[in-house]
Amino acid sequence: MSPEPQKIRTITVPTAELYEALQPLPAGISAAVWDFDGDPDGIEYADIDAVVAPYTGGKVWQESLVRVPNLKLLQAQTTGYDGLPELAGESTAVASAAGVHAAATAELALGLILASLRGIDAAVRDQLRANWNPQRYPGLADRRVLLVGVGGIGQEIAARLEPFEVELTRVGSTARDDDAGHVHGVAELPVLAAEAEVLVVITPLNEKTRHLIDAKVLAALPDGALVVNVARGPVVDTAALTKEVTSGRLRAALDVVDPEPLPADHPLWNCTNAIITPHNGGNSGAFTPRIQGFLRRQVQRLADGREPVNLVQAGPWKQSRDAD
Repeated sequence: MSPEPQKIRTITVPTAELYEALQPLPAGISAAVWDFDGDPDGIEYADIDAVVAPYTGGKVWQESLVRVPNLKLLQAQTTGYDGLPELAGESTAVASAAGVHAAATAELALGLILASLRGIDAAVRDQLRANWNPQRYPGLADRRVLLVGVGGIGQEIAARLEPFEVELTRVGSTARDDDAGHVHGVAELPVLAAEAEVLVVITPLNEKTRHLIDAKVLAALPDGALVVNVARGPVVDTAALTKEVTSGRLRAALDVVDPEPLPADHPLWNCTNAIITPHNGGNSGAFTPRIQGFLRRQVQRLADGREPVNLVQAGPWKQSRDAD
């Protein structure tokens, strides 16, 4: 079995900061700066084997990548990878940055939950009016939490929920047991939602999870329940959620929305029972050192001729996998 289809010799990164962080490069690997806007720095498109995508998406991605005829690997800086396999094409491998954002996204999920359940958002609004307005809010302790998503970030959220003495129920793609107990399947969501006071969504976006949290699941939630989405906006049916939130029946705390951003006249903006943050989940000070460390390890694997971690599309590594 020849390793030649997987040989990576040249990789581009979108910023000079990332380029410097990769120095010194392993033997056999060269790097250049390319942010998908304009031409790469000092190399020809035909010489590029792998690219690290910019942190945020842009309209130039597709027209930029088609200029790279020998692209073997598209490396994301994000945990989510929706749309990237289609953008890269089947012959190109796609790898996510799973793990890099786990702690930051989990802490934001907890922050959104606490802000809503302790009325911190309302207190901030009162502060701007110099209004001293004590209220009793539900709080997080003793709440029944339904966590939809048991991957890396889901595990981090579960770990952070444990000290708050909640009753946690976990949901994955299929029912199973793991070291932390039982994981329910998604088919059980409407039944499980009927007992949940807090619904936390942290699943990848794909055709199976698009509108996974639909009108049926939302309608099953008890009055006053809180919906927290730190996954991708389309995992939740925006129209159905908007109806429930604007009626006052449910609360929402959303780091992601669909569309993103919401139009300026969207009714969710003016709901006092909703908190909206601008997709800040993984965007904390922890990101820079963690993505740099991850990319250094990934480049070393490529230099060693090993399969990259976090592959979500095997591309040229598929043949090696099939042979194994």
